[in-house]
This record gives sequence, C-alpha cells and structure tokens, in this order.
Amino acid sequence: MRLILCIFVCLGAAGIGSLLTTPALRPWYASLRKPNWTPPNWLFGPVWTVLYVAMAIAAWLVWRKAGLTAPPMQLFLLQLLLNVAWSAVFFRLRSPGPAFAEIVMLWFAILATSIEFWRAIPTAGWLLFPYLIWVSYATALNFSIWRLNA
Repeated sequence: MRLILCIFVCLGAAGIGSLLTTPALRPWYASLRKPNWTPPNWLFGPVWTVLYVAMAIAAWLVWRKAGLTAPPMQLFLLQLLLNVAWSAVFFRLRSPGPAFAEIVMLWFAILATSIEFWRAIPTAGWLLFPYLIWVSYATALNFSIWRLNA
C-alpha cells in the first residue's frame, strides 16, 4: 500500500504540474525564443513519468526504513512542492527569471534529498540521480530561455 501511495502522490504532483503547464504551451511557450538544444515537447511527458515513478520507489524505500516523518522524507516532500511550484512560476505566471531562481532552489533540494536518501538506503539515493541530472538540464534550459527572452 505504501508504494501505491507514493506513486499516487508523485503522479499527483505530476498531474498538478501538467495542469499548470499545458494551458501556457500555446501560444506563450511556443512563442518564446529557445536554444537549439531544447527538446521537443512530446519528450517531456515520458521523461517526467519515468522520473516520478523512480522518485516514488525511492520515497517508498526510505519510508519503509526511516518512517514518514523522518528528515529525508520531509526533504522529499519539500522538493516535490518546489517541483510543482516551478511549473506555476514558469508556465502559469509566465516568469522565466523568477522560475530560474526557483529551479535553483529545487536543484539544491533534490541534491539534499538524494544525499539523505543515499544515507538511508543507497539504492534510493541512486534512484533520484536521473532526476537531478534532468533538473540540471532543465535549469540550464530555463536560464537560456530567460536570457533569450529578457
């Protein structure tokens, strides 16, 4: 049941992020100048789905060992909230500059969560590594879009 709950929470965050993102894809996001290394829009859904499922499995592993109220799980929930908040700032508010500041906070929260998860269960920490890499890429993309459209 805990694994199902973790998947539900993570995919719920994904759903909220999607609801915040989708209305801004056309015309706003489509009209922005973007670097030539911007991935196609269709790629984001599959990548994020895999990442959210990996996050859910990692959270489940740590929850089983450390408990729901343990500091690593609190960090996990913080980074999940920051993840959703980025979609709100970038897409809903259409603010790439403030979104860049927010995604930097998200990146550090993911790093801290990964370290704490790794300390609890190394596999859980490793499961967050692709997420950290993807958000690193997204941070560079956010910065580039902000600068190209400033």
